[in-house]
Amino acid sequence: MDAFYAAVETLSDPSLKGKPMAIGGMSMISTANYEARRFGVRAAMPGFIARKLCPELIFVPTDFKKYTYYSDLTRKVFEKYDPNFVAASLDEAYLDVTEVCKERGTTGEEIARELRAGVHDETGGLTCSAGVAPNRLLAKVCSDINKPNGQFILPNDRMAVMTFISSLPVRKIGGIGKVTEHILRDALGISTCEEILQKSSYICALFSHSSADFFLSVGLAIGGTDTPHVRSRRSISNERTFSATGDEAFLFCKLADIAEMLSTDLQKEGLRGRTLTLKLKTASFEVRTRAVTSQKNICSTEDIMKHASKLLKAELPVSLRLIGLRLSHFDEEKVGAPSDPTQKTLTDYMLSGDALRKNMGNQSSLDLDSTDHCMMHGEETCLSKDGHQTSSCDYRDPLDENHLSNLDGSKSTLGNFKEKEEIYESTSNAKAEKMNANDNQNEDSVQDVVPPLLGPGYSFPDQFKGCSLDRVNSVTKTLGDVASSSVSQKEFLLWVNDYKCSICGIEMPPSFVEERQEHFDFHLAEKLQKEESGTDFKTCVLKKRNVPKDHIASQRKHKKQKPSPKEGKHIPIDVFFVKSNQNF
Repeated sequence: MDAFYAAVETLSDPSLKGKPMAIGGMSMISTANYEARRFGVRAAMPGFIARKLCPELIFVPTDFKKYTYYSDLTRKVFEKYDPNFVAASLDEAYLDVTEVCKERGTTGEEIARELRAGVHDETGGLTCSAGVAPNRLLAKVCSDINKPNGQFILPNDRMAVMTFISSLPVRKIGGIGKVTEHILRDALGISTCEEILQKSSYICALFSHSSADFFLSVGLAIGGTDTPHVRSRRSISNERTFSATGDEAFLFCKLADIAEMLSTDLQKEGLRGRTLTLKLKTASFEVRTRAVTSQKNICSTEDIMKHASKLLKAELPVSLRLIGLRLSHFDEEKVGAPSDPTQKTLTDYMLSGDALRKNMGNQSSLDLDSTDHCMMHGEETCLSKDGHQTSSCDYRDPLDENHLSNLDGSKSTLGNFKEKEEIYESTSNAKAEKMNANDNQNEDSVQDVVPPLLGPGYSFPDQFKGCSLDRVNSVTKTLGDVASSSVSQKEFLLWVNDYKCSICGIEMPPSFVEERQEHFDFHLAEKLQKEESGTDFKTCVLKKRNVPKDHIASQRKHKKQKPSPKEGKHIPIDVFFVKSNQNF
């Protein structure tokens, strides 16, 4: 279509005919009519620059509903000649008229003339230009030759095609802009498509594989002819340009409008994404992009605005002239489609683990109330002291699974005893002495042994009454292991002045409770890994030293054996490996 937006506005308002006019405003214009183009005004140019080039320029605001209406009228004409036509935009399309020419016994030139007339009649006066060529690449170039309201025919002949492409400037090819033209012309001395083939070795060496393929296809005049496959969207974006301003209220209001438009487009396509990108253009035309990735897929206006406002707030104060939002990393399944129930995310995995540990703790408490038997584990316990109930936390090493001991095969559980660290230490020390002194007193009752271990004033729980001393020995042994493990782990990492880590020196305030715990877990895992690697190394060394001497002697004798030259030219495979080991 010829200056489509401007032509539609002229068709709606005939008073604009013959006057320089542009669609847009002082910030940016989307297109201009041919009267304005004589002054150098073009699409994607700031309006204030266009006004300096053409002081009499008339600005008309955009009206995309009107443009979409007339675009649909033109596509009704296109469908008559190719139902599978490819719409490149509102004002551009590619049609394969091969079958129509065969059915009607006519040429591409006649079809192009007929199509242009049909568009003019259907839209009530809009004109278009056509290019007829063997492929889409050449047809696009041909459609620009006789603009406006004209057409150009390139015969489907190899000699005619190569003659046409050889003298064609590279800037005429769709996909080669000002920057690429500058690289090809000034760095490689390539100005025409023919010179691309002459310097194809430089093209292949300096550009990526896909770019080199594109340039060589241009030099050989090779373009697509089949119907392109519909590709899934990679992202959806919306942006708006306005007069430069630093008003924060206006910027956030504009951001909310863009977020709502983006959400509408997402819901219309049935898509959800995780990565939101904020695009900003400052008053000095500096372009900034800031992105954030959410843990869940989003598409609503509230979710988009929640993340976008944080990104914008981090950039303030700033004077902006453009704001844009883009959502990418779409969910593979569209909204409303059933997802794979077996697929779990990392977050789901961690949450399920937390829930499992919580359920185990609740089950431990229930089992404790329902039975008289006891099993040492590490979740929760309640100790009766001076007639009061004292709740305790888990001091057990979460990486150690050896603290679970089963007594009498019962299903009931009793959490580890949590008192102060002094009680743990006294328990572990007194336990060993008590075990040695009362080794043969299995008939004694448990209440005679445990209270002295836990200190004065301790009231023995009813759950232990009637238990044998063997059971107490098992309980106190596990209790001592828990106490020693807890104390050693705490001594492993100290905070100097309650602020600095004694191992790596990192500074972390006492209020950072969760961060400190993560830091402790990191050093603990590192220590355990070193201990395991050291144990494996010692085991390997011991295994190597425990090799029998007879085996070593026989191996030495085997190495000293040399092949006899009488046995033949080739060396046996076992002798070959012995030689290789000797050389090594």
